[in-house]
Amino acid sequence: MEITQNAALLVVDVQQGFEDLDAWGTRNNPAADENIASLIAVWQDTGRPVVFVRHDSVKPDSPLRPGQPGNGFKEYVERRRGAGKGPELFITKTVNSAFYGTPDLDAWLKAEGVTQIAVAGIQTNMCAETTARMGGNLGYDVLFALDATYTFDQEGPFGWHLTADELARATAVTLHGGGFATVVTTEELVARAR
Repeated sequence: MEITQNAALLVVDVQQGFEDLDAWGTRNNPAADENIASLIAVWQDTGRPVVFVRHDSVKPDSPLRPGQPGNGFKEYVERRRGAGKGPELFITKTVNSAFYGTPDLDAWLKAEGVTQIAVAGIQTNMCAETTARMGGNLGYDVLFALDATYTFDQEGPFGWHLTADELARATAVTLHGGGFATVVTTEELVARAR
């Protein structure tokens, strides 16, 4: 795995509202925040572009809706914004894909000459996966940092229930097996980015 000098890190929805386990339920991967912080640090320290994505929910009961404390980035993310040597972009969105946010992510990446993106953030099987899939569809070389994401147990149709770990594995298999992204670890990305 090679990481280009201008590979962009997409930090997706690392917001305070995801700390509200009453709203979301049981989560997986307690090391995710530490891994996300490591990726932001190495990307900024090496002058690579970082994109901070915030979900502005339109659902009236969501802890991620604007005006609520949960809409804000987690403290370690907010502290790193503006601290890098390379280009930075802030995107807001109301749907799953960062490519449907404001400003236009695809246009910005193209203007910066970016052909490779690394995706980290919350939730693994929702906004992180959707952003990775769309990035793959748009022709980017996508690296998906599985252990720098987390998700929550979820109920589905027919009384089906999947744990957060099962959903994360399903995302990894779908992205990797479907050719949308290369699923990697934070350790691999940090080592190669240095």
